Amino acid sequence: MSDEQSARYARHLTLPEVGPEGQKLLNEASVLVVGAGGLGSPALLYLAAAGVGRIGVIDDDSVDITNLQRQVLHGTAALGEPKVASAERRLADLNPEIEVEPHELRLDVDNALSIIDGYDLVIDGSDNFSTRYLISDACEILGKPWIFGSIHRFEGQIATFNLDGGPNYRDLFPVAPPAELAPNCAEAGVLGVLPGIVGSIQATEAIKVILGVGEPLSGRLLVIDTLSMGMRSLSFSHDPTRQTVTELSEGTIDCSAQPGKGEAGDMREISPTEYIERVQRGWSPFLLDVRRRDEEMIVSLDGTNLRIQHLLIPTRTDDIPRDRDVVVYCRTGGRSAAVARFLTVAGWSEDRVYNLRGGIHEWSDTIDSSIQKY
Repeated sequence: MSDEQSARYARHLTLPEVGPEGQKLLNEASVLVVGAGGLGSPALLYLAAAGVGRIGVIDDDSVDITNLQRQVLHGTAALGEPKVASAERRLADLNPEIEVEPHELRLDVDNALSIIDGYDLVIDGSDNFSTRYLISDACEILGKPWIFGSIHRFEGQIATFNLDGGPNYRDLFPVAPPAELAPNCAEAGVLGVLPGIVGSIQATEAIKVILGVGEPLSGRLLVIDTLSMGMRSLSFSHDPTRQTVTELSEGTIDCSAQPGKGEAGDMREISPTEYIERVQRGWSPFLLDVRRRDEEMIVSLDGTNLRIQHLLIPTRTDDIPRDRDVVVYCRTGGRSAAVARFLTVAGWSEDRVYNLRGGIHEWSDTIDSSIQKY
């Protein structure tokens, strides 16, 4: 190690868990970061600063002024420039000793295996389900570990998948849910510092995996709520009924189209009037509210058994019974319809899952006008 390298990595070299041998492991490692946006920005910066020798960055987008609130890798001078070009320039300035490999394209079924195969591990900085399932399937086929990150409004999730035979993304989320189950940052908003927190943890996980130290988030989903600064870890394991992925397929990762009638993901709707009539005859369904907590504070329907924000449904499926009819509701019926479809895709009987048509609004119009519409 040169004198300049010894000075650059001095704080690493003094750590017993890293030291010269660990720094050599970092210098010889390669990491692919999918996405140079909110999550990719901190992950790329800290991987480069740590001395990860070869870093691939894949993104087909250009820097937009709306990105700068959270994508701290880029600056105003880079507006209109490809994100991979902006990232390459910034990382080279941060650490000229590393190699940055820009891939100005979108990861897809045709190129995923060949690109991912060239790296030791992958960090997911994408913002859509299709890309996550693609990364998961490609890494399972290639035997590569990958670090998942997800952000929404004030909440984030992180996990390390496919590490040393550990569980993969499909063990936790078996199938791609409907697209509207996860609105993007433009639709839902996101606290600017949140991707900095989540992306930094993803970089931490990558460095731990390279060094072989600590306890990676394998078999654990870390959930962060920045409003309360609460963190919880949800354990999960291999799904023994799941078939191992052996090939990539557009059909298994595409969640852009909604299932049609009679296909997996079909669900029933029930009007508020029919719901009341059936309850009065003795029907006792599980009433699930999938709105946010602030909406729950405004008004809730009598008999509600549980509230789970719709975006967290895939992490809370064990809380939803399979041996009872389930009626899902929200403000106007859109989010609840997406959740109802997701539940039927995830294994709930189509005959037992209902979307409350029109949600709170139709309930107010047809059952109880004192119920506040908002």
